[in-house]
Amino acid sequence: MFALRSTELSDLPTDDRSVLGRAFRILGAFTCDRPSLTLSEVSRRTDIPLATVHRLINQLVDNAALVRNSDGTYEFGVRMWEMGALAPRAHGLRQVALPFLEDLYEATHQNVQLVVREGLHALCIERIAGHRSVSVVSRAGGRLPLHASSGGLVVLAHSGSTVIDRVADMELKQFTADTIVSRATLLHTLDMIRRDGHVVCREHLSMGSVSVAAPIRSANGQVAAAISVILDKRTDPTPLIPALRAAANGISRRLPRS
Repeated sequence: MFALRSTELSDLPTDDRSVLGRAFRILGAFTCDRPSLTLSEVSRRTDIPLATVHRLINQLVDNAALVRNSDGTYEFGVRMWEMGALAPRAHGLRQVALPFLEDLYEATHQNVQLVVREGLHALCIERIAGHRSVSVVSRAGGRLPLHASSGGLVVLAHSGSTVIDRVADMELKQFTADTIVSRATLLHTLDMIRRDGHVVCREHLSMGSVSVAAPIRSANGQVAAAISVILDKRTDPTPLIPALRAAANGISRRLPRS
């Protein structure tokens, strides 16, 4: 399930002077770390006067974009989920990919993810996991760093040179001792992905895990997404690569040209 996240909403350009712009600033105040906020907290996070926040939040509640909890805090409402689920890029791809993700999960009983590139981040639009799967930091609708996640590296490898250069020139955040943090290492890794058709990342984003990812291509040959499996670091991912690539190819064959 794909849902609009507050950190994504806060990235959207809006006219802060308009009602719509201020409404998006309010929605952008909610994050995964702080999914519930009081009126005062929203006001401080948005720098919008409390009276205006109160008025706009009441309108958002009336339209089910936000809900008011019994403790007086507010959080995203079901209307946001409904709107996010209509996004054609996520909905169409997820609909095609889900049977293959389910088959891959049944074969591995490990975390299986579907990832696309959204700007300079990787966006996880679907994840399947069991109670025995290794713990991961991602969730459906959540963002991942392009340079530190297997799915992110795959979609980055097949992005245009402008995007690759922008990411490579950034200060790459280090999550573990094995995170790629240098331009040279990143560019070499991207070359290997294009050559091999997959990538294996061992403890790049979180300790205790190894992930492997492969590209999904649309009918015109463009890489539209990546599929990844996250395992316990003690597990050899090599035997899973053929199944992973078969799932990616199966999804690719069913994607439209656009």
